[in-house]
Amino acid sequence: MRQIINATYVTLDGVIGDLERWHFGYSDDSTERVSAELVASSDALLLGRRTYEVFAEAWPSRTGEVADALNGMKKYVASTTLREAGWNNSEIIDADLADRVAKIKEEPGGNIVMYGFGPVAQELLRHGLLDEIRLWIHPVLVGTVTSGETLFREGNAARLTLLNTQVFDSGVVIVSYRPER
Repeated sequence: MRQIINATYVTLDGVIGDLERWHFGYSDDSTERVSAELVASSDALLLGRRTYEVFAEAWPSRTGEVADALNGMKKYVASTTLREAGWNNSEIIDADLADRVAKIKEEPGGNIVMYGFGPVAQELLRHGLLDEIRLWIHPVLVGTVTSGETLFREGNAARLTLLNTQVFDSGVVIVSYRPER
C-alpha cells in the first residue's frame, strides 16, 4: 500500500503560512538535499487547493531535479471550488476526499507527498490516511500571522509515535511522526 507523507514547514510558534516571511532564509544545501530525497521517493503529489495554486504558479517554469520530478508526477488537488487544474498531470478530487484518497493509496505506485497541514491534511488525519507527518521546525518566532494559517487548530487531536529526527546546521529540525490509528 502506498504511503502518504505530509511535510509541513512550521515556526516555533506554530505558524505554517506566510512562508515568504520566515522559511527561505533557512534553506541550505543539506535541507535542499533532504527535500529532494522526499520528492524522489514519491511518484504523486497530494495538495489542498491553496497549496496547489501556489505550486502550480511556481513550479512549471522551474527546471532541475526537484522541479522536473514535481512537474512530471501525478498531482491530486482536493477542492470543491476549483474547476480546472492546469498544471500538468493534475486531477481534482471534488467529493468524498477520504474515500478517493483511500483508493489512491491502494493503487500501485510509490509514496505520495503532501505539503502543508491545512483542512485536507486534517481530514486525512481524522480518517487515518496520513502515514507520516514530517514537521520542519524552523528556529523562528513569527509573532503575528497575516494568513491565519497555524498548525495548532481545534480538531487536530491525535497521538503520534516518533519515527525520526534530523537536525541541520541552520537550526531547522525535522521531526517525523506516525499517527496512531
